[in-house]
Amino acid sequence: MPQLRVHNFCISLDGFGAGPDQSLDHPLGTGGERLHEWVFKTATGLAMVGGKGGTTGIDDEFLALGEQRVGATIMGRNMFGPVRGPWSSDPQWQGWWGPNPPYHHPVFVLCHEPRESIRMEGGTTFHFVTDGIERALERAHDAAGDLDVRLGGGVSTIRQYLRAGLVDTLHLSIIPILLGRGERLLDDGLTGYRTTRFVASDEAMHVTMTRV
Repeated sequence: MPQLRVHNFCISLDGFGAGPDQSLDHPLGTGGERLHEWVFKTATGLAMVGGKGGTTGIDDEFLALGEQRVGATIMGRNMFGPVRGPWSSDPQWQGWWGPNPPYHHPVFVLCHEPRESIRMEGGTTFHFVTDGIERALERAHDAAGDLDVRLGGGVSTIRQYLRAGLVDTLHLSIIPILLGRGERLLDDGLTGYRTTRFVASDEAMHVTMTRV
């Protein structure tokens, strides 16, 4: 049965998935970019941005797993871009990723204001969902068919799906830094999951939890 999966979601040792003061210049908040530095040391991460080389091993394995058997992605509006308020405040904004985003499948963006879908190069189409997380998940499963749906983030979006008990698999990459402030992922606690894998590299500690 197709699942809703979180993969490679990075948090600091003190539990933050983004730093404070998110902005166009600092989309992950102050210091938050350090959470993702490990990604672009791996072969899979470099390949995503057209690079070559990179490391193999634990980190590369987990990053690659997050791309397998995924037919659609759900994300929050803040992950799509920095635009706040009406879309008309920046009608040209089409995401952080340029004309060919790395998804290559339908992406469903949670928001409060309607917007026409945006078809990008490489098979990515952004759809904007205004009628809640359950409806976004229904549409994503319909689009993905027999494949799984990936829950991309950010912090608030993942928290909403966890509260609703809709996440089947949660993989966290815990990075050995302290952010001190920002958006904390698990302030509500986490029940109903068991740890099914726990392994560390020099860059990150990877914890996979499965809903029971």
